Amino acid sequence: MLNKKIKVLLVDDHFIVRSGVRLILGEADDVSVEGEADNAQAALQLVREKEFDVALVDIAMPDKNGIDLLRLLKAEKPKLAVLMLSTYSEEIYAVRALKSGAAGYLTKDSPADVLITAVRKAATGGKHVSPALMEKLATMIGGGTVGSHEKLSNRELEVLKMIAAGESLVKIAETLHLSPNTVTTYRSRILEKMGLTSNAELTRYAVENGLLM
Repeated sequence: MLNKKIKVLLVDDHFIVRSGVRLILGEADDVSVEGEADNAQAALQLVREKEFDVALVDIAMPDKNGIDLLRLLKAEKPKLAVLMLSTYSEEIYAVRALKSGAAGYLTKDSPADVLITAVRKAATGGKHVSPALMEKLATMIGGGTVGSHEKLSNRELEVLKMIAAGESLVKIAETLHLSPNTVTTYRSRILEKMGLTSNAELTRYAVENGLLM
């Protein structure tokens, strides 16, 4: 990347978050924020119009889950390095993000130097993986025990978290633009996959495994 600035796309629906990340990245003379988007559709449009080296993408987007957007961005621009930057802990989304092609996963409380280092690493084809996440990946590769929620699809995980947060099936359906019957089906699948029998058990599992913010 000699004499060439790393072109970054910021994707987050909160202006304050984008502003903060922009200020942090502005401290690095080899990094330049070249575009910002507050939803998935805008992000896709930008990558079609301009060239970026790295995209920093939030998980909780208003129109599409960040993991789904990750896949769409990689389909549009396979060489684009996508770093997930989220309020959710690594425990919830990091492994599935890496499986979907992410160049790394950072939480929004990551130190400025970690964020800048991750962007530089991603731009050169590397992956940013924290020691804790590295240990978890090693456990998975070695056949060790991992959380039951790793068996769930991205949508199932969203439904699980909302049930555990006390949302009604009707409210979940409205938020995710699904029918109540579809949400009921998701709930049944989640219970079956995780070997649980009730919302109370789902909630206890979510609390014990840090799935609630």
